Order: sequence, then C-alpha cells, then structure tokens
Amino acid sequence: MLEKFFHLAENGTTLRTEVIAGITTFMTMAYILAVNPAILSCAGMDGGAVFVATCLGAFVGTMLMAFLSNYPFALAPGMGLNAFFAFTVCGQMGYPWQLGLAAVFVEGILFIILSLTSVREAIFNAIPMGLKCGVSAGIGLFIAFIGLQTSKFVVDNPATLVGIYNFKAAIADGSIHSTGMGVILCGLGVFLIGFLMAKKVKGAILIGIVGTYLATIVCQMTGLYVPNPAAGMYSAYPNFSNFGIPSISSTFFKFDFSQLFTFNFVTIMLTFMFVDLFDTLGTLIGVASKADMLDKQGKLPRIQGALLADSIATVAGAVLGTTTVTTYVESSAGVVEGGRTGLTAVVTAGLFLISLIFAPIFLAIPGFCTAPALIVVGFMMASGLLKINFDDIGEALPAYIAAIAMPFFYSISEGISMGVISYTVVNLVAGMRVNGVMLILTVLFVLKYIFI
Repeated sequence: MLEKFFHLAENGTTLRTEVIAGITTFMTMAYILAVNPAILSCAGMDGGAVFVATCLGAFVGTMLMAFLSNYPFALAPGMGLNAFFAFTVCGQMGYPWQLGLAAVFVEGILFIILSLTSVREAIFNAIPMGLKCGVSAGIGLFIAFIGLQTSKFVVDNPATLVGIYNFKAAIADGSIHSTGMGVILCGLGVFLIGFLMAKKVKGAILIGIVGTYLATIVCQMTGLYVPNPAAGMYSAYPNFSNFGIPSISSTFFKFDFSQLFTFNFVTIMLTFMFVDLFDTLGTLIGVASKADMLDKQGKLPRIQGALLADSIATVAGAVLGTTTVTTYVESSAGVVEGGRTGLTAVVTAGLFLISLIFAPIFLAIPGFCTAPALIVVGFMMASGLLKINFDDIGEALPAYIAAIAMPFFYSISEGISMGVISYTVVNLVAGMRVNGVMLILTVLFVLKYIFI
C-alpha cells in the first residue's frame, strides 16, 4: 500500500529512510510548538488553544502536502508572520486578534484561487535556475544562522551587531553553566553529526539531535548544565504537571470581518500574502534543489499540489486559531536524511498529532539540541553555490545577492526580492532579455519597499 501511494522504489528510498527523515524534520521544527503560543499570547490569545491550533494546523497542512504532491515537505505556522501578527497588527496597530485571523483567512482563500489558476506556479517557473541555486544556498546560510542564534553561539554585540559567545565573560559571571553549556553542547552536536555523516551512518542528523539531548540531561543531572529561563536556557526534564489537551474553543472560528473593506485591512492581508508567497516559493526552491527534485528547466513537478496544500493549510490554520501555515525550511533536514516522498511528511504530521498528548517530552528538548541539525543542513544547502556559473555576472551576481540577503536581512522573502530586482537590473543594463514575469515581479517588489 505504501508503495502504491508514495512510490518509494521509484524515488530511490525505503520505509526506514522515510521514517527517519520524518522524525528528523519534526525534531528540527518542533520548537514552533512552544514558540508560536508564546508569541500569539502577546496578542491576547489563549496559549493553550494556540498550542492545539499549532499542532492541528501543522498536521493538516503536512498531510495535505503528502497526499496532494507526494513531497517530503512539512508545514506549520510560520515564524516572522506570527511576530508581525502579534507585535505589529495587534500591538502597534491595536487591532484585535480576531481581525488578524480574518486577514489570514482571506489571504488563504486568495492563495487557493491563485494556486488553482497556476499563477504561483508561473512565478516559480519564471525564476532563472541560477537564481534558484542562489536562493537554495541563501536558505542554507539563513537556517545555519538561526541555529547559531538558537544555541547562543552568535550573540548581540554593540560594536559589530553580532559576535561570538564570550566564554571568558561567562566563566567570570558564572553563566558558563547555562548559556555556555548550551554553546558547548551545540558544538559537540555538530561534530557528532559531522562524524556520523563522514562514516555514512544513516540517520546521522537524528542521532545527533537525540545524542545532544541525552548529553544535556546528563549535564543537568550532574550540575554542569543549569537551566536559566531568563536567558532562554530551559530545563531538559519533561514537565508532566500539565499533561492533557487544552481546549481550542476560545480561538476556533473566531473571525472579525467588520473592517473587511477598509484600507488597513487590505494592507494587513496583502502583507501576510506577500511574505507567505515568497517564503513558500523560496522554501520549495531551496529544499527541492537540495533533493534534486527540479527538472532540467528548473521546474518542480507536481508543484500545484504543493502550493494548494500550503494554501488550504493557511485557511485551516486561521479557522483553528493560528497564523499563516506555511512550508518549513526545516524540511531540508529530512531531505538531507534521504526523505524523498510524502511518507516523510506523513511521519512528521503524525508526530505533530501525537505531540498533543506527549507535548511535555517534545517541548523539553532545548533549542541548542536541535541547532546542530540546522547548522549542518545549512552547510549541505550551501552547495547550491557550486551550481552557479560565476563566469556569467548576469546569473552569478543576483544569485550571490539573494544568498547573502537572507541571513543579513533575516528573511527568505527579502532575499528573493533582492535577487529578483538585481537580476532584472543587471541583465537589462547588460542588454540581455528578461522574461515578463520577472519584470512584473521587479515592479511589485520595488512598490513593496515604497508603500509597505
């Protein structure tokens, strides 16, 4: 039956590989189960209800991806958009969260229409192959940077904006046993995964995450690691005091359409739509490139199913009570482990559903234990730079700009916009032809920076 649905042999994979890949993907993105409720609680939403909505939204979206496209991509409420929802829409602008969810719902409906009419697919196919490789490498740098931040390897620095963790100061003030140990354990996790990959051990990334977590438990038991929630260093021990599934009634189908036709509502909705569109396209480009799923023309077969799954998931997420559900770049962790079909996504979706019951265990894994996976996957995705023709400035420079913009601007969509604009400008100045879709995208990106 599995072979019939997912064509494992045709895609050069096995049941074991797909299961390991699915678990790995889940482990690298499970942080959203803790982060999303914390962020949306700032908008006045019930944290328990948001937790359930996050689990169910991720389950629905990832299952849709599995059966509509047979790709190993996982979905969950997107980071960045949830912060925009809580701190800009509900915070600075002062709108109730019910209105924000209404904007997300409308955005999802429009995306379903665009996906059915192949508009999003046309945009994906119009992006040149060289730029797609740059986007893939940029996503790798971006998620590696996220991993370095999560583990506190990279910290704020007043003089240089960012800098490396200061071990000397940590030893002096005693924080070496909290944040310092997180950095050390993350580093050991990276070396463990690298060693296992060098030995060609299957499931190297998953083993690295579990191994780092078990080492953290041992360190906490012996006093080498001391949790410090104020510094983002949490206990590795599962907390079973709140064992159970919270009610979702306070967020389910809670929409406020009273300002549906106002300028501000449209602006909010378009912002969600714009970021979601290019975050999703960027993620599909990056992860599919790493898995060699793109054809010779740089197109992704069955992309319409993938985009439709993403769109329907956003609508379902809004109904449940969470922000835009989108394809996750952490899917690349499962792809690196060999995941090639929707079975990987089914495993990931199943773990999101199970996490409703066993949340204390999943949520107990500190961020610095999953950070090694992001760092190593970032390294693997950076290989996209090797596919760029650096003798062709019209191809190479925009790809380079897209790649560096993602970590520097902390946004996949900004990297794509910078890449598209630079591609159009460089090639037009050089007298080269630029396709119509790229010209339209360039105009839209420029207008975005002027008006949004």
